[in-house]
Amino acid sequence: MNGKRHIRKAIALFLGIGLAAGGVSVHAEGKIRVAQQFGISYLIFDVVKEQKLIEKHGAAAGIDINVEWAKLSGVTAMNEALLSGNLDIVSAGVPPTLVLWDRTKGKQDVKAVAALGSLPNYLVTNNPDVRSIKDLSDKDRIATPAAGVGFQSRTLQIETAKLYGKENFARFDKITISLPHPDATAALISGGLDINAHFASAPFYYQSLAGNKDVHKILSSYDVLGGPHTFNLVYTTRKFHDENPKTYKALFAALGEAAEWIRNNKAQAAQVYIRQQQSKLSPELVTKIVEDPENDFTITPQQVKRFGDELHDLDVIKNEAASWKDYFFEEAHVLKGS
Repeated sequence: MNGKRHIRKAIALFLGIGLAAGGVSVHAEGKIRVAQQFGISYLIFDVVKEQKLIEKHGAAAGIDINVEWAKLSGVTAMNEALLSGNLDIVSAGVPPTLVLWDRTKGKQDVKAVAALGSLPNYLVTNNPDVRSIKDLSDKDRIATPAAGVGFQSRTLQIETAKLYGKENFARFDKITISLPHPDATAALISGGLDINAHFASAPFYYQSLAGNKDVHKILSSYDVLGGPHTFNLVYTTRKFHDENPKTYKALFAALGEAAEWIRNNKAQAAQVYIRQQQSKLSPELVTKIVEDPENDFTITPQQVKRFGDELHDLDVIKNEAASWKDYFFEEAHVLKGS
């Protein structure tokens, strides 16, 4: 069985495609493969990994859990690996997660496990003539990690629809390009390049604002949603959830414990981030970010239903949720989410 599983895994990775729900069998209880992206918004995962909290909660439930960690950049790679059965737990921004929930409804039934925190994203620019998104023109170039489909692009689309009408929600897609956060940050600080705007998460907008006196904020995602909101979600398939109940519950408990530990140990949490992500940022800057009252490292969903309603209104997702709980597996329903 192990040989066959490895063969299927190799084929799926080689083809780079997502298979049907029953195409790859989920491994036995007691093993979990988790992937995260880069940045301080994944601090909860960093703490879970360093403190071996999944293993801890598994042992309390009488099961030894083998945890494998991976780092991937971009939601497309995450989703392909999840749907092909090569990963069990992945993470991405709220809009991409809800799009996958919509497209797998009644099939793989992808749902969220928990939130990874409420953190804003800032749209910043070094163009002195741009003070709001109304000032953006065809001469500007906005960098995001996943143009048109990622968290930043979808949030910009929601705001654009408010200003220019639903039919024009993609107005700024034509001046948005895909570029990793570190590259976009370097371009904005140095100036003189085509990229003169960046819709960024922490720590990248902190670096841009500090690194170039001409860089200024023109929009916060908190402005778009009318207050704090969840940035990233942890999610998986119905198959993994149902076939690995003890492992899944250990994961959920580990996420909750990590969030509570961060809340009570912010300076130490900053050090965990630096170690786990091998960050070259100064401890002072990382601590500043962790302690910033705008940033709340919580597993409780915030305004996820609002995101879904906005995406449904723009016809980005077809299915409408009656509650935020529709997007989450039942273990999360005890949280006071929205």
